[in-house]
Amino acid sequence: MALYEHVFLARQDLSPQQVEALVEQYKGVIEAGGGSVGRVENWGLKSLTYRIKKNRKAYYTLMDITAPAAAVNEMERQQSLSEDVLRFMTIKVEKHEEGPSAMLQKRDRDDRDRGDRGDRPRRDRDDRPPRSFDGDRGGDRGDRGPRRPREEAEGASA
Repeated sequence: MALYEHVFLARQDLSPQQVEALVEQYKGVIEAGGGSVGRVENWGLKSLTYRIKKNRKAYYTLMDITAPAAAVNEMERQQSLSEDVLRFMTIKVEKHEEGPSAMLQKRDRDDRDRGDRGDRPRRDRDDRPPRSFDGDRGGDRGDRGPRRPREEAEGASA
């Protein structure tokens, strides 16, 4: 049997439980076709580079599959009919990777990077020096005198 990595994108308005149900459904299709599903990674809700079917975000899921081509084709056929799946891609590989995928490693690294900001002082808006304005701007009207309502100005000139 061949080895595959399969990634699919599910709609943003699904709940994580519904995404898990989709994974279980497609696992069943693969197992019914004589294959097996190894590692399943939920990468979570991520922003899309461009809109797909009016969605700006999607749930990403990776599946390592060991199955005959007919089982993978059936799963892809069902995904193409499903309204919940926006995109999918299957790649044939020589062997499955051990450990977390590059996406999960990146997310772990990003989480660690965000936690290291404790040593730098936080700068709030109140810490900024006040802005200096030009003297001719704002409330100072210069040599034009005080502003009068229009009726007074018209009555004085008549």
